[in-house]
Amino acid sequence: MALSASAACVLLASPGAHAQAGAACRDTGTLEATNACAVQTFQAADAQIAILYGDVMRALSAHERPQLRQEHTVWQRERATRCKQAMRESESEPQWPRLYHDCLTTETEARRRGLMRWLTMDHPSAKP
Repeated sequence: MALSASAACVLLASPGAHAQAGAACRDTGTLEATNACAVQTFQAADAQIAILYGDVMRALSAHERPQLRQEHTVWQRERATRCKQAMRESESEPQWPRLYHDCLTTETEARRRGLMRWLTMDHPSAKP
């Protein structure tokens, strides 16, 4: 039972931890503020794509869901890899968090089109 209580505490603490990452986002124009705002913008985009993913999963038939799940998992992994590679040269610079999270946000917003195609006849499981 103690393990379950610990797990519940971790789950309850998680949203606060995510919110804190962007908590320093202020319109001050400082490097820390712009980095924090980029994190906050990414978190919002990531939350929106998670909601859309859930909505699309519910709209699909049972036999289509595994393919979307696999595609989405690969996309999530590749998103991080692409952005890390794209920002590799800037990694030691103080604006790296902003650059990296801006990249993640762009990749996440582009994913919307990929998810939406599952709701049309032009999705991977519709192919012969």
